[in-house]
Amino acid sequence: MVPTASPEAKAKMQISATGNTSRPSTRLREQGFTLTELMVVLVILGVLSAAIVFVMPDPRGNLIDEGEAFAARAHAAQEAAIVEMQDTALWVSPAGYGFERYDGESWVPMVIPPFQDQQWPDDTAVSIAQRDGERTRIVFDATGLNGPLDVTLARGANSVSVAIGADGTINVDG
Repeated sequence: MVPTASPEAKAKMQISATGNTSRPSTRLREQGFTLTELMVVLVILGVLSAAIVFVMPDPRGNLIDEGEAFAARAHAAQEAAIVEMQDTALWVSPAGYGFERYDGESWVPMVIPPFQDQQWPDDTAVSIAQRDGERTRIVFDATGLNGPLDVTLARGANSVSVAIGADGTINVDG
């Protein structure tokens, strides 16, 4: 009679095709990544970083966006003058622009958003058609009427014109 081993003993005595009875523990196999897994992760990171570079906006900003932001702030000042029945001024210079409110005695700078003083980007050239000194000022009165103002923003070969008409219309062209 041939002695037979129990199933537990058979499981302990497994021998591989090469005759090696030791097998790597599952803990050793799970300790690291394979080269293929690392390469896949690197390729995914490369594709994601390339996509981000293509989607990122120009850090200098888009010139038309700068012109539209200026026009929107001017329009907000015009509406504030009408709603609050108080003269509001927009001043423009080659360095930047801002807003002021007449308090009955003098012009006081406005500091609440969106009326804080703004600087033009460093590489933007600004020309003002109605320039009179360091700053050119137009006043929006309680009826929404004002003096005309034409401002041209230029960067490289691109330019944007913002025209504020005497009737209160504001146009951005570029």
